[in-house]
Amino acid sequence: MESVRQILLSFPVVVFSALLPLLLIYWLLVALRLASLELFERDSLKGDHLASSMVALGFAGVPASVALTLLVVLAGALTLAVELMLLRWLSLGMMRVPVGVGVLWLSFVVASPLASRVCAVLSHQFQRRASGHYRCLLGERVRVLEGADAAGWARAVLLDNAECEVKLRGKVGNMPRAGEVRVLVKYVAQQNAYRSVDEANFLEARAHLRRIRLRRGDDNGAAALS
Repeated sequence: MESVRQILLSFPVVVFSALLPLLLIYWLLVALRLASLELFERDSLKGDHLASSMVALGFAGVPASVALTLLVVLAGALTLAVELMLLRWLSLGMMRVPVGVGVLWLSFVVASPLASRVCAVLSHQFQRRASGHYRCLLGERVRVLEGADAAGWARAVLLDNAECEVKLRGKVGNMPRAGEVRVLVKYVAQQNAYRSVDEANFLEARAHLRRIRLRRGDDNGAAALS
């Protein structure tokens, strides 16, 4: 029992020893209907919020809470495996902290594509119940079935699930066209419809935002050095 306690309190495993109970409490509240499954979702992908970040990492189609839970659980399992097979047998001393940080980073890097694949499978469950989970569809790619009518309305289906149909609401200068592949970027609750953008424009905007963040980071680093 003492050895188990030491492993759970060792760095970097202790990070997950703290995170997993918090996740368990959250899911208990969800089960009791005291917390929302789409707690972290927003009506739009605009802005640096958690749901937007998870979509950028390839976790579209499921609530951010589901994606985050899978990511933490898989990364925690990998970190525990490294601890049991390697770290606990080494006399690292003060080097345990930098080595532990490296293990944490590597665990999340390896866990991310694995969690993304699991989320891709789970996304079909949420798509079949889209009536209760509208915002988790943000970031999904759709194919427009017919061009927008005079009022700007159009119908589309998810690219990876033709059984899931959504309503699109276009606006001047951004009208959906038949056969076009677009990305859902905003949910308009009053109209039960989505705003969307051309897939190429969406990818360009994401790349532009990443460049801005990198530039800001370089500027901040230069300011710190000056």
